[in-house]
Amino acid sequence: MDIRTVRATETYQQAGAYYVRIQGMARQHGITLRREFDEHDTPDTKYIVLTDGDFPVATCRLYELDRESVMVGRVVVLPEYRGKGLGRRVIADAESWIKELGFSKITVESRDVAVGFYKKLGYAETDGGIIHGDTFDCVKMEKSI
Repeated sequence: MDIRTVRATETYQQAGAYYVRIQGMARQHGITLRREFDEHDTPDTKYIVLTDGDFPVATCRLYELDRESVMVGRVVVLPEYRGKGLGRRVIADAESWIKELGFSKITVESRDVAVGFYKKLGYAETDGGIIHGDTFDCVKMEKSI
């Protein structure tokens, strides 16, 4: 594997993020494109894309919540690349970028099955409540950076 990090700010790079989300999440879980791509997917949204050579294999998106906080979400690794530490890497790369941008807090809405993953990365549950979404149950978590 030749894994590289792309801070996807151009359309062709964002297409890589969309590809991973379609293949690794929408298709796998029967999520319609209308539900997968929401009001937070805009030309100004920032994405991290991990590539194996030139092929996109993992992604996450980040967008500003307020002057101090950023939401990180839509964290997806293609099925054939799971279990290789790419989820941790995409989050670490997002955190680095977020620090450079001057933010101090990150919020995630973790799928209930991924809470342990985020806890290992230093995130804490905010209120313990479950957010019942259209597709998944999620838990809001935060981390100060």
